[in-house]
Amino acid sequence: MLKIIKNYFRARFKKILLEEIWLEDLVKMGMRIGDNCSIQPGVIFDYSHCWLIRIGDNVTIAPEAYLLAHDASTKLLNDYTKISSISIKDNVFIGARALIMPGVTIGENSIVAAGSIVTKSIPENSVVAGNPARIISTLEEYKVKINKQLNDPVTNIYDSKYTINGNVSDNDKNQMYEQLKSKIGFVK
Repeated sequence: MLKIIKNYFRARFKKILLEEIWLEDLVKMGMRIGDNCSIQPGVIFDYSHCWLIRIGDNVTIAPEAYLLAHDASTKLLNDYTKISSISIKDNVFIGARALIMPGVTIGENSIVAAGSIVTKSIPENSVVAGNPARIISTLEEYKVKINKQLNDPVTNIYDSKYTINGNVSDNDKNQMYEQLKSKIGFVK
């Protein structure tokens, strides 16, 4: 309990001292975030135009993703910065270090792979990857592929004990590493 209190005050002190921008600050400035969203540490939202960003319900944004509602490269050309909205619809997953550019809408039930650079809108039920991001499959095709892997008898499946919150032992961590050296597994 003491550790929780200590971490709380340390975070508040850092916010005041370093003038850190928190999600709640961006929402106060007009950015909209739906219900039941999981926004991981290190996600960068366009502070200068955050009110142009809308995030739906049940959205997960992995660490270090970027959402930019402006493109200042145009300022060199004509003294104006290009700006546009970003709309992330319901039930979207955005992978680590993905970059979402101005003017993009990501349709419902879509997945943006880690490291993707999204410069154009993505239709609903799509899986996209790459630079620039391109559709690699429908959500249904991806689900079939993943379920095939999940149901393969040689696939290792782990319960929630094998997560950061599950109190996994060092022995179990090492065993899991060895089992997954050259293959994919799944954790509940």
